[in-house]
Amino acid sequence: MPTSAAGNDPRATRPAGSWPGARGFTLIELLVVLALIGIIGAGARLALRDSAAGALERDAQRLAAVLESARAQSRASGAPVWWRAQGQGFVLQGLPQSSAPQAWLSEHTRSQADAAVLLGPEPLIAPHTITLFNDQQPGLRWQVRTDGLRPFTATRDAPPPRP
Repeated sequence: MPTSAAGNDPRATRPAGSWPGARGFTLIELLVVLALIGIIGAGARLALRDSAAGALERDAQRLAAVLESARAQSRASGAPVWWRAQGQGFVLQGLPQSSAPQAWLSEHTRSQADAAVLLGPEPLIAPHTITLFNDQQPGLRWQVRTDGLRPFTATRDAPPPRP
């Protein structure tokens, strides 16, 4: 049993890895570092999310909400309201211009709607599908559609199957 008497060297009786000046990490310290790396990595992944896909999704969701709002206003007022794609945005004809948005949230969003969409005043309208895409990533597509009775919904267009 080691003693602390003068002249005794306590290092002589210690195991090799337990010297007072020895460096090392405990298991707890390693687990804390790994947890911090995981949290930082997850935060970075969320921050660097594909902005083109997110912007197109927001535009599709917004368009579905705008179309439903215009449809409700058309039924309430009894006046027909038309949606048309126009250049790099869209226009709602039949509503006061100040009350309706006319541009996409992203400058790269485009629409493939060829015809105008009549939104009312009848409660039942024709089925419509409006396809939105990003001009920088044309393979990324969202569809805003209705069967004429149900509300407009935004869904991601499935990519074509690979050969």
